[in-house]
Amino acid sequence: MPKTNSDQLHGTLDMLVLKTLQNGRLHGYAIAVRLEQLSNEVLKVEEGSLYPALYRMEARGWLSSEWGMTETARRARFYKLTREGRAQLGAETQSWTRLTAAVQSVLSS
Repeated sequence: MPKTNSDQLHGTLDMLVLKTLQNGRLHGYAIAVRLEQLSNEVLKVEEGSLYPALYRMEARGWLSSEWGMTETARRARFYKLTREGRAQLGAETQSWTRLTAAVQSVLSS
């Protein structure tokens, strides 16, 4: 079976990260672990994709970050949603819902 997970994830990573941060701040590694857990181990986000996405979203004003200590007493950068990030999550979710409904319509015909 061909692998397509990374291609599918590429276009949705921002939305998934925003959704993961909806309930509070997390550091990068915790975001990756949470996405993997919530997707039943299907979505595995590599550092090379995650961190550039976090930096890009922070530059766009969707996230803010600050240094803090992890549960294992390591220093890490924690990210949280901004008001703009919550609005973007809403817009991305609506767009995703429309897209997946349209794809499902084509697949079921």
